[in-house]
Amino acid sequence: MRRVIGLMSGTSHDGIDAAAADLGLEGDTLVLRPLGMLTETYDDALRGALAAALPPSRTTLHDVCRLDTGIGRAFARTARRANTELCDGRAELAVSHGQTVYHWVDDGRVHGTLQLGEPAWIAEHAGLPVLSGLRTRDVAAGGQGAPLVSMVDALWLAGRPGRPVALNLGGIANLTAIRDGVPLAFDTGPANALLDAAVAHATDGRLGYDADGALAARGRVEGGLLDTLLAEPYYARPAPKTTGKELFHLPYLHRALDGRDVSTEDLAATLTALTARTVADAVRDVGGDQVIASGGGTRNPELMRALRRELGAGTPVHTSDELGLPSAAKEAYAFAVLGWLSVHGLPGTVPSCTGARRATVLGSLTPGPDGFPAPARPATAPRRLHVRR
Repeated sequence: MRRVIGLMSGTSHDGIDAAAADLGLEGDTLVLRPLGMLTETYDDALRGALAAALPPSRTTLHDVCRLDTGIGRAFARTARRANTELCDGRAELAVSHGQTVYHWVDDGRVHGTLQLGEPAWIAEHAGLPVLSGLRTRDVAAGGQGAPLVSMVDALWLAGRPGRPVALNLGGIANLTAIRDGVPLAFDTGPANALLDAAVAHATDGRLGYDADGALAARGRVEGGLLDTLLAEPYYARPAPKTTGKELFHLPYLHRALDGRDVSTEDLAATLTALTARTVADAVRDVGGDQVIASGGGTRNPELMRALRRELGAGTPVHTSDELGLPSAAKEAYAFAVLGWLSVHGLPGTVPSCTGARRATVLGSLTPGPDGFPAPARPATAPRRLHVRR
């Protein structure tokens, strides 16, 4: 099996990224050749229904069923388009992350995770076998179920000089590092989640995010608010750990504001500073000497400037684009790799990164028109990942 489509919708829940990859094992190196990416935004009705159902809002099983179907159909359309436009109709597998709507964390332990987007819609309408439900197996094995990209990052970082850190700036920020030869990964806290929520609320939905960091660039950091936000106990918890919009949402921000009269620009500047500070602290904690960033946050120049200021000149910040892996689709490519590993019978998790009792083969397969893929298990599991441009 070589041509795999990874499908990803993150915590910003604005649409679906699809990335097609040609994957093959050369010795102990898994070689990834990017075939291209595309993005499909959710339509306004679906995105509105999804936003209305997310924590801390209340919802019903009726709403959950409708969302599961609507998201599944949206993923199916995206997969079908990706197969046609990126793979010349020759894709062999779709790997669907689905849309996370709840991550059940209690006292630092993950008890369950829920991603919507029924894979049968993808299999039926895109004509491909589908691997889905990747997070659940790690949770069942005692893990956090995140960051799952850590397996791919660990392979990708292997052999690189120095102490590089792979960073993803989505709704939530997560990083992967290798410390004393052992991979380590965790969610650092919010990247865009609080900032997006604040901007959408302040503009009555006219803006969904701080485009190009323009609001933050005009504002000033409100020191008292930043101190309040930094006092969040999550940041002090040891890794492995994971978080999401179950914690970092608009009511959380309102509680932190506690009646403070802060302009939209100053709020954007403060939330941008929060992300930069918590990410930089995490990079220092793992001993990183360089950062390779990806995700939507890399397109916010004000956030990237703030992060570089926090880290200082001694810790350069690059983007994954510079190393051949498009930052906008890195997570989608990562799920393509995880799917390749699973159908070849290979584990897709690193216990030191997720906290699981053991490494597990991830996901559940939904058959395509010709049934299940059954490639032979390789004699050697990959020890590194190489991106071939």
